[in-house]
Order: sequence, then C-alpha cells, then structure tokens
Amino acid sequence: MANDTICALATPAGGAIGIIRISGSLAINITDSIFRPANVCRKKDGNESTTAGHLKKARTQTIHYGTITDSEGNIIDDVLVALFRAPHSYTGEDSTEISCHGSRYILNKVLQLLIDAGCRQAQPGEYTQRAFLNGKMDLSQAEAVADLIAATNSATHRIAIGQLRGNISTELSQLRDRLLKMTSLIELELDFSDHEELEFADRTELLSLANTISQHINNLTSTFASGHAIKQGIPVAIVGKTNVGKSTLLNLLVGEDKAIVSNIHGTTRDVIEDTTDINGVTFRFVDTAGLRTTDDEIERIGIERTYRKLNDATIVLWIVDSIPSHEECRDIISRCHNKKLIVVNNKTDITDITTQLSKLFYCITQSYITDSNEENRTYLSSNYNTEITDTKTKTTIPSSDIEIIGISAATGNNTETLRNTIYRLADIPAIHENDVILTSARHYNSLILAHKSIIRVIDGLNLGLSGDLLSEDLRICIEHLAEITGNQINTNEVLANIFKHFCIGK
Repeated sequence: MANDTICALATPAGGAIGIIRISGSLAINITDSIFRPANVCRKKDGNESTTAGHLKKARTQTIHYGTITDSEGNIIDDVLVALFRAPHSYTGEDSTEISCHGSRYILNKVLQLLIDAGCRQAQPGEYTQRAFLNGKMDLSQAEAVADLIAATNSATHRIAIGQLRGNISTELSQLRDRLLKMTSLIELELDFSDHEELEFADRTELLSLANTISQHINNLTSTFASGHAIKQGIPVAIVGKTNVGKSTLLNLLVGEDKAIVSNIHGTTRDVIEDTTDINGVTFRFVDTAGLRTTDDEIERIGIERTYRKLNDATIVLWIVDSIPSHEECRDIISRCHNKKLIVVNNKTDITDITTQLSKLFYCITQSYITDSNEENRTYLSSNYNTEITDTKTKTTIPSSDIEIIGISAATGNNTETLRNTIYRLADIPAIHENDVILTSARHYNSLILAHKSIIRVIDGLNLGLSGDLLSEDLRICIEHLAEITGNQINTNEVLANIFKHFCIGK
C-alpha cells in the first residue's frame, strides 16, 4: 500500500481555486497522461505535436501551465501543475500538485481521471504519514502539521511553527544523546565487569548525568500548563448575582449577542461559552447563572454549574453593581484559591465610580480581616505578594491576584482596561522562535513516565544497584521519549557509540 500512488483534494471544494495532490512512484507519469502543456508546437500539416513525456522530462520544483483533458481530448480545465521529484517533496516521493478552478464538478472530474489512470484515493493523513515513513519529519513534527492547520491565533501559530521546525525534536535529541551515552557507559561496565583495572565511568559521573537528564525533562514538562492553556483557550468564568450585567459583558467581550440580556432575574440558567482573542491569545469566556437563593429547580442546577465552572477557571470575573456583603466577599474569595480574581464594578455609567470603588475596596479589606476561616486567612495572607494599604483602616490587603476595576458593559466604558488586565493576569509567557512549549497531552504524559524512569535510575545509583537493573530503567525511559518522536535507540547505535567514544585501542 505504501508503494501505491495516491491522490486527494488538498483544499475544500467550492472555492475559487482547488488543489489536488498526487504522490507516489507513478505520480509524474500519471499526471503527465492527462496534462497537455500550453506551449504545444504544431507540425507543418497543422496537427499538434505529441505532448507525451512533457512532465517526465521536467526538472524538479517547476510549475507548468496547460490543460487537463479526458481520454477523448475534451478540455476539463486550465491548470497549473507543480512538480517535485523525490526526495525534494513533502512526502519524500515523486509528487505533483494540480491547481484548478474550485468547481466541485471540475475537481471530481480531475480526481476521477487520476484514479482511472492508476491512482488510489488517499486515506486521511496519508500524505503526512508517508512524510514520516520517508524520514521527512518525526512524529512530533507530524502532529505539528495538524496544530498549524488548527491554529486560531498568533500564539498557537508560533508554537506550531516552532514544533514543525523541530524545536521539540532538537530538545529530545539532546536528551537522546545523553541517554545513549549513559546506556553505553553502563553496557561497558557490564561487559568489562571482570576487569577490575578498567573503569569507564564512576557512579558519580553517572549520577551527575542522570540528574542533568532529570532536570532537562522537568524543564520541558513545566511548559505544558501554559502551552495547553494557550492551545485550548484560557478559561475565564463570569460570575455574580442576577442582573448585574454578566451577559451584557460576555456579549461585549466576544463581539456578538451570544447571551440573552433582559431585566428578568434568572434569565441565564445554563452556562454560555464563547471565545475571543486578546493580544493574540484565545480566552474562553463562560457566562454563568446568577448567584442567588432560589426555589426554582432548574435555576438551582444552573447555579451548581456556575460553581463548577468557577472551579475550572484560571481567571474569575466577579461582576457587582453594588457593595457586596462581607459574607459574599469571603465566599467568592475562598472559592478563588490559586486563581486570578478581578472584581468588576459594573454600571459605572449610573453610579459614582470613585465612591463605589472606595466602598468596594473597604468591603474586601474587611473581608480579609474578619474572615473566620483560618485556612482562608492563612491563604490570603501568604499567597499574595503585593500589598495595598487602606488609609482609613491602616490595614493592608494583598492584591497581586486580585484586581478591582470599574466599567460600564452597557456603554463599553473602560472595558479595554479590563481586557488588558485579563491578559496580564493570564501571565502568558513570551514565545520566541526557538522556544519549546508543550501543548500535547500525549507528549506530556510520555515525558512524565520518562521522568519517573530516570528517577528510578537516580535512586538505583544512590543505592548502589547493579548495572543490569539500571539499564532496564534507562531502556524504559528511552522508550517513553521515543513515543514522542518515533525514534528508538537500537542496539547498533549503542554499539556504534561504544566503539566511537569508549573503545580501547583500535
């Protein structure tokens, strides 16, 4: 099957332009059989000269203008044919790409002509699979192709481009080299254990190498939290009482009427979710049911879902339009452990914003001071590093993870400040060209398992375990890393490394 010549539509049908991709050993010959170049010479009798072999004779990475014709000589469409000879193609095989007009009829007709000429319809992902099998990319780069196609903002695009260019592969290659060295040293120790006069590496060197590998893996796994959040969208929960403007704010932030807005209490009974980009990063905003005491069973279920979404959020927008009670402050703050909380004072178009924010500040201050829950007090006093002093009470409250902002969702006043604050509190790392940021749960899980294996090696070295036991854990570590790229370390590589770096004599 891998030797078959395949064809498939590479673009959606119905657009201005459609591209059909052909790959395999007969790709050029089959395309040549249905293609007629535009610069066809005429013989003296007025008949066209043969066009057979035009593409066969063409150089790689060239483009040819002409027509696609059926077996009866009928013109199907004017086309451009791009030609790539192995290994200088996406798949590493002989390949062509036919650019036609995007008519469904034209594209289906050209595909049928290719199939009749000897092509097979490609399976989903088969072009990238062939690229992997032919050594054009590893598994992590193959996955990056899908991520690049699915990229919805500049951050995910930069991460996908970096992965496609081999940033992850390079990092894992360094790990692979260290593991190969360590494996070779242990194999030498086992092979020459009867020669007490020979010492290739003491346990101190092996331990140092293992610790370096462990730290390297830790550095990679530490990027997953940010990478996964960027890829999936950073969750932001919008919570508050009924009729404080949550739905109005959601609609404003996402730029469309996503949620129904009315003066009737309890209008929003289920979570409503949508995304928007802020400074090139996707945020998932979740409008929730209003928090209040109610006998309505459906509304109560909605409130329960509100608390679940609050737990899942990275950032919480607590919307208020009046001064909340100390109990309300303590309840929200206690539910926002390890989250960023923005207290949004809405409806500033109809209230005295200066007075309102001052009162709100005082309320939250007092909630810190009077919190009866020892765990909350301990958390609140120890997990924030920036303090603001209330001049009235001469007390301080931590504020690095809590912001108080006055806005008007109805008029849009100060909402840009809110957007910037949301982005700042998300703490998105700067993404540069060569940065490695994990976004794949598969990669993360493989690295976690690899790390557990190298920790066992470290523990074994500290306990003085024999090389054969250490070697087994090293093998498992290598296998987990190989799951990411598909590149295993085989016996021949170990032997080659031994002879290259460690063999005695010649």
